Amino acid sequence: MSDSRQLRMGMVGGGEGAFIGAVHRAAARFDDEACLVAGAFSSTADKSRASGRALGVADDRAYGSWEEMLARESALPEHERIDFVSIVVPNHLHFPVARAFTDAGIHVICDKPLVHTSAEARQLADLVAARRTVFAVTYNYSGYPLVKQARHLVTSGALGDVRKIVVAYYQGWLTTALEEQGHKQAAWRTDPERAGAGAIGDIGSHAEQLARYVTGSRVRELCADVHTFVPGRRIDDDVSVLLRFDNGARGTLVASQVCTGSENDLQLSVWGTQGRLRWRQEEPNALLVSSTSGVEQIWRRGNDALCDAARNATRLPPGHPEAFHEAFANVYRNAFAAIRADAGGLDAGRTYDFPDVQDGAVGVRFIETTLASGASDRKWTPM
Repeated sequence: MSDSRQLRMGMVGGGEGAFIGAVHRAAARFDDEACLVAGAFSSTADKSRASGRALGVADDRAYGSWEEMLARESALPEHERIDFVSIVVPNHLHFPVARAFTDAGIHVICDKPLVHTSAEARQLADLVAARRTVFAVTYNYSGYPLVKQARHLVTSGALGDVRKIVVAYYQGWLTTALEEQGHKQAAWRTDPERAGAGAIGDIGSHAEQLARYVTGSRVRELCADVHTFVPGRRIDDDVSVLLRFDNGARGTLVASQVCTGSENDLQLSVWGTQGRLRWRQEEPNALLVSSTSGVEQIWRRGNDALCDAARNATRLPPGHPEAFHEAFANVYRNAFAAIRADAGGLDAGRTYDFPDVQDGAVGVRFIETTLASGASDRKWTPM
């Protein structure tokens, strides 16, 4: 594959009015490395084609269904067909769509959570390995420069041995029964058939992956309180979890979408024997680091003192804020590097810094275990 040409992008879902579809398209185009050429943008054929026209996709490549898209793209010459597909449909469709495109040898970038069940995740991971395709999962918060700096500080031993990990994601948009008022996003995200899980899947999966990415520690066992506050809602909207990690650390995770007044308040604190760090998504360009000496530092993105991964994830000079779209674009850019290597990601001669299908599978297992713990009287549930 030529390193200079733009990658040909396809999309399933993400039609007109879809927030996350627009974010994925912006992320893919951010560094001029990809161009949207095909898509099945809606479950309704007419809407899909209308979205295609609005997005500048040729009429003959704005498909009425993802099945039609896969069949017709696969029939095209290699130099014309899509290089990868972005999957931004509701959660219950992730597995069939991702499985089909992976089986056809097409690289995949999929929104999170990966799939509904660990059995599906194992099938998908095995298929990715067999087809030697690149598969990225857009846990986009791992793309922030100072999250990468936080990871570097932990893995380099700057904090000493990690003892305590506290991560929380507070939202308030589902404080009322928005799903009963015709709100499209609320309707599917609170539908157990389509979403699979509520707050723990929608935002708790982000929190778990952030903690795992920064610390390198995986949850060994947990004890969860899973609750639904809004009357009539069929899915969790508030979750609190006690965590025990494989390195001996202890921690907590909170994922709530009924915290009135909160917007997207994802935050992580890590304490070690030599210091502590704290990062908040709503203030993403600052990382607070404290030491046992009483000295507190604020690390800022864009500075030469940062590690290579943090500098590579930075696009603007110091003082010019970078945030959500840039972080998303970093996941895409790193996945593109693996696609261009044309050898299937991690065994292509270097390590590519993006969440992959295995990361997605761990996230699914965490969601399952949390829900099982919440439904059980058992104090600790192993992952």
